[in-house]
Amino acid sequence: MNVVGFAGFSGSGKTTLVEQLIPKLKLKGLRVSVVKHAHHRFDIDHEGKDTFRHREAGAFEVIVASDKRLALMREFEVPSRPSVHHLLAELYEGVDWVLVEGFKDSDLQKIEVWRALSAKPARYPEDDFIVAVATDSPDQLPAPTGLPVLDLNDPSAVADWLVAQGSRFDYRFENYA
Repeated sequence: MNVVGFAGFSGSGKTTLVEQLIPKLKLKGLRVSVVKHAHHRFDIDHEGKDTFRHREAGAFEVIVASDKRLALMREFEVPSRPSVHHLLAELYEGVDWVLVEGFKDSDLQKIEVWRALSAKPARYPEDDFIVAVATDSPDQLPAPTGLPVLDLNDPSAVADWLVAQGSRFDYRFENYA
């Protein structure tokens, strides 16, 4: 599988770009998965549903599946911070691309999403894992760069760049074990 991260401050457009890239990559016949880092408590289950009741009763893991989808819910017995590599290991091996949103401090190759209007600093001058910058304001980048500068408003061009660079993003679990 190929894995690429998308890093940037809140409001930079990471989610929108990832959302736009998914159908562009799928049109190329590629299977796409997403790993998203959440900074807050979240739940995909609902009170009163069987799976919720099973978790409330103390199940460590609950898997619910139909002919259309599968969901795994795991309750950590103590607060835990799984690495992005642990999460990638949970994914189906037959996926072509994994788009990782968040995990900005990870050792994954990443595209930084940066907007001048955000007034936030850029990470690319200090982060050696940033391999490109996607921006809507290339003329306002805060520091010169030799990195590819991608048009944040042209997800088709970003998808084309990713596919052209594909082998660069080849992910091998054994390199991170």
